[in-house]
Amino acid sequence: MIYVVEIPQETRPRAWFAFDQDDFVRKVRARTWDDVLYAEGSAKALLAAEGLTPDSAEARAALPGIFAAAETFGWDTPLFRADYLFEPGAYVAEPVTEFEACVAAVADGLKACRVYLSDQSASNALYSDPIYDVYDGFHAHMALREQLIAMEVISDDL
Repeated sequence: MIYVVEIPQETRPRAWFAFDQDDFVRKVRARTWDDVLYAEGSAKALLAAEGLTPDSAEARAALPGIFAAAETFGWDTPLFRADYLFEPGAYVAEPVTEFEACVAAVADGLKACRVYLSDQSASNALYSDPIYDVYDGFHAHMALREQLIAMEVISDDL
């Protein structure tokens, strides 16, 4: 199980879960319609996916980011795009996973965000991470606590 606690700037925190990394990615993609969360492939393959080649007259104007990456890294080097991790539209040779890109998308614009990759790490954090302080982090504490109770990770001891 993966647990996510989102702490917005102004409103109350919320917690939610995903069964695994694939489910997490599906849930994040479902709520971010217009953004490019993640893409990977060589510059040549990315152009081909758009029906273009490096020699196409309109290709450079249509996809300048791919041409910039090709000039830096070559046409066949694996490239990654993650608009919430890197400059939007930029392709880099630094490997990144779709899960990492989606974690960055979830955290974007929030005051804080925590992602726990197991029941144990989430329940440990509930009682040890200062963000869930009984006074300053009460609402975040309760959001994660209620999620852990709903998933039967901890019992309702109140």
